[in-house]
Amino acid sequence: MKKRTTASSIDEYIASYPEKVQTRLEKIRATIRRAAPQAREKISYQIPTFALCGNLVHFAAYEHHIGFYPGASAVKHFKNELTPYASAKGSVQLPLDRPVPLGLIAKIVRFRVRENLAKYATAGRRAKPST
Repeated sequence: MKKRTTASSIDEYIASYPEKVQTRLEKIRATIRRAAPQAREKISYQIPTFALCGNLVHFAAYEHHIGFYPGASAVKHFKNELTPYASAKGSVQLPLDRPVPLGLIAKIVRFRVRENLAKYATAGRRAKPST
């Protein structure tokens, strides 16, 4: 599998991987898009990122897994549901040889949307979908 790319878009990033991995990445992307339709797609830290009032989630392909990065608060909140997966403070490893937990990804993304919108509102700002 290719090393980290210098893609300028999520389409370009996904296209740089083998077809089997592309399919998984596209499913994750579509799931995030449905869970956060107002979020903006971008490349951040050289990986696909969705942002709404700040970064929501990132994801990236590796040799044996897809890294999903919802942040520490989401990993902590969903710790019981994430027990089948290797995880760290703000990341989860989704093995390439197992089905992608799309339902769980959607729940995590919706949690992150609520969290980001609440933080933004608490800061006394009006939420802008494209930030």
